[in-house]
Amino acid sequence: MAINRDTVTTHVATFKRIAADKEAAMAPLRLAAARRAKTFISQLFIYSVLLSLAFVFIYPVLFIFSSSLMQAGDVTDATVKWIPKELSFTNYAYAFQQLDFWRSFMNSTIISLGSAVVQVVSCAVIGYGFARFRFPGRGLWLALVLFTFLVPPQTIIVPLFLQFSNLGWLNTYLPFIVPGVFGHGLKGALFVLIFIQFFRKLPIQLEEAALIDGAGAFRTFRSIMFPLARPAMLVVFLFSIVWHWTDTYEPTMYLMDSEKFNLTQQLSKMNGEGQGEGAKQLTETKSVIGEPPTKVNRVMAGALLSILPILALYLFAQRYFVESVERTGIAGD
Repeated sequence: MAINRDTVTTHVATFKRIAADKEAAMAPLRLAAARRAKTFISQLFIYSVLLSLAFVFIYPVLFIFSSSLMQAGDVTDATVKWIPKELSFTNYAYAFQQLDFWRSFMNSTIISLGSAVVQVVSCAVIGYGFARFRFPGRGLWLALVLFTFLVPPQTIIVPLFLQFSNLGWLNTYLPFIVPGVFGHGLKGALFVLIFIQFFRKLPIQLEEAALIDGAGAFRTFRSIMFPLARPAMLVVFLFSIVWHWTDTYEPTMYLMDSEKFNLTQQLSKMNGEGQGEGAKQLTETKSVIGEPPTKVNRVMAGALLSILPILALYLFAQRYFVESVERTGIAGD
């Protein structure tokens, strides 16, 4: 049978058109698939980095928790890595008693909460002054504030100790709270800078409107600017609480009476006693044969108890804290 040449040409053209239409229909699908693959790879990379960073910070907490549940035999047993052979909370009972938990908790609360409250108020006043007013020597005073931020407290501890000793403040909580009244104390300069950064971002029209209504500088600050500074206040309050709670250096310098020790001092004392008992066991093997010379499991239980209030506070205030950090400009615009 003879094949019509025109018919063949027509069929070939039809096939080509169908193939072109099919290719055109598949192009968006291929493009969408390529985009999904690119998004998946990007998210996989981001989550891998986040999980790696999270592991770096979570690993010490997991190690402390796992070690605190172990008995002395588990600590020295190479076959025990994370899960103890027998679940027991006796280490927590021992640490609770050794830390004198409730008394130390109250001492830590007085130091941290008292310092945080006065620092929030005083640093807000100072930060507002630097952010909004031009006065003689402003640059010099601001430079001095930055200078106190850069100088490590260890380098000025001797004159501070002598000054507080002459004032009769040793073995009291005044060395932690009174400097905060003047915008100093632990990290006080940093808190002033946070408030300066926050108040500079507020519109000047707020103060101009208050001035038209007859409000002075103090009333404007008290009625308008200070209430608006809640995000910065929350950030400074939480930072101050956490840093005072975990600080060991200054309490060790100023507090000598064990009844006034905070949790970190009691933990340090407990750790020293544990190391002393371990060394004693190594020299007096006759009376402690079979007992491992380590108290690290009990110290880990004490460490977890000492940071437990801060962890609870962070879990409660995490959402507000993140939002406040964004609003204060600490995380960058």
